[in-house]
Amino acid sequence: MLINSVFARRLYLCWLLNNEQKPNVPKLMEITGWPRRTLQDVLKALPGMGVGLEFVQQGVRNNDGYYQLSSWGPLDPQWIERHSEELLAAIEQG
Repeated sequence: MLINSVFARRLYLCWLLNNEQKPNVPKLMEITGWPRRTLQDVLKALPGMGVGLEFVQQGVRNNDGYYQLSSWGPLDPQWIERHSEELLAAIEQG
C-alpha cells in the first residue's frame, strides 16, 4: 500500500495522541524524533482534516498542558491501528 508520508504522519500523530498519557510537544518529540516545528505543523493541520483536537491547559504558562483528541472526525482509529507499520514505513521513506 502506498501512503503519502505527510498524511501518514498526521494519522500516526492522531494514534499517538489517543494512546499516550498527556502528550505534549516535548513528549511527542521524544517519542517520534521529529523536530518541534514538524509536530506543531502537524498538530495545526489536524482540525483541517475534521479531527477534534483540544489543548488541556495545566499550570500557569501558556505551553503547560497536553493535547487530546475530542473526535476522530472522518478517520477510522481501528484502520490506523491495523496499518501502523505501513504508516511508520511511509513516514520513514518520506
